Amino acid sequence: MKKVVSLAMLMAISLFSKAQTNADPLQQARKAIEASNAIYADLANKNDGSILTRYTDDACLLPPNSAPVCGKENIAKFFKDGPKVHVKFTIQHLYGDASTFITEESYYEMTDLNGNKLDEGKVMVIWKNTADGLKMHRDMFSSNKPVSK
Repeated sequence: MKKVVSLAMLMAISLFSKAQTNADPLQQARKAIEASNAIYADLANKNDGSILTRYTDDACLLPPNSAPVCGKENIAKFFKDGPKVHVKFTIQHLYGDASTFITEESYYEMTDLNGNKLDEGKVMVIWKNTADGLKMHRDMFSSNKPVSK
């Protein structure tokens, strides 16, 4: 009887340990995306191209009221000399299996460096799983503010 109880306890411990090490892939992806989003504006504000570390080599930005901006050289031009801002992203949903691509649906709030609100809107990012981790492959965003006339 002792052997049966001991064996059952070892099996339970083994299963519990395995469950702890096999975290949900979307949860792991969420953590990586949240970490990337947390430093996104800081990298853009550096104006030194470091924002490009967040994107795949063949990435495209899909800004509002504008043609797509594809490739690292063009993305660098898009961010060059941009306004210095803070951006807070709030993930609403993540979709996908986390093995190749994940789609992020988020809201953003943009402030100037003094905390004055400049804009708010929505973001849809397709993240690609690369050898260097998750990178933005398609980045579409738009303001919730009406277009000025």
